[in-house]
Amino acid sequence: MSQIKSVFVAGAGLMGSGIAHAVISSAKIPVYLYDISDEFLQKGLNRIKSVFTKSIEKGILTQTEVDSFLSNLHPVKDLSFAKDVDLVIEAVSENIEIKKDLFSKLDQICKKEAIFASNTSSLPITKIATATKRTDKFIGMHFFSPVHRMKLIEIISGYDTSKETFDSIKKFASILGKEVSASQDFPGFITTRLGLVLMNEAAFCLFEGVGKVEDIDNGMKLGYNHPIGPLALADEIGLDICLSILDIMYEEYKDSKYRACPLMRKLVNAGHLGKKSGKGFYSYNK
Repeated sequence: MSQIKSVFVAGAGLMGSGIAHAVISSAKIPVYLYDISDEFLQKGLNRIKSVFTKSIEKGILTQTEVDSFLSNLHPVKDLSFAKDVDLVIEAVSENIEIKKDLFSKLDQICKKEAIFASNTSSLPITKIATATKRTDKFIGMHFFSPVHRMKLIEIISGYDTSKETFDSIKKFASILGKEVSASQDFPGFITTRLGLVLMNEAAFCLFEGVGKVEDIDNGMKLGYNHPIGPLALADEIGLDICLSILDIMYEEYKDSKYRACPLMRKLVNAGHLGKKSGKGFYSYNK
């Protein structure tokens, strides 16, 4: 079983920066955080520092501890920094061609023992892995946002993923303080498949006039003990992302239960994407 002593995180967005934060604060090993521009890298670093600042303010960490963690974080714009790492975690756009192109380049740069992991929430691991010559060392690591608070990592085995690779990533997840949900490589895996069906059905309830936004969400929070309602959760994720995932599952399964609610598509077309745009199923403009 491979021991992971260094990590390359591709993508400094919300998920990538969250993953980098989790690794430097839990595994305490070098992390190279990659993105294509100084602007994106700086935004990622600011997110990481913001989480640490809140931990200091709450008395969870000291400034000395935070400085020690940050000393292991290396922002980079060159893929060549991945050449000696033990694990690559990709967290770029949810577009299979972008992911395959990135992994194809990294496959030529990284040492042959390195494990490749994708943070995709819906795209087929087996298909992404074909961009490399290490399909046995390719796996899905689906983190949840915000990474520093969410305890789950969904690990997805592709068709060729070896048991050794799975065991190495499962052990690494425990080092990060995460619980593991193991899934086989089907569109949406376990969590996205179940979660998006609920969010989509909640959107249909709203679309058909079955209930109002607050009533639908309260029904699931108070009746089923969900910490957040499905429509509020969709807003958190981003309605554009939810719609894209539903379209992927509908295309892959050819099953009408994954057909995206017309209301969700209309909101996305109007630019109402949820929290990030200020309006979705809820309005966030004060």
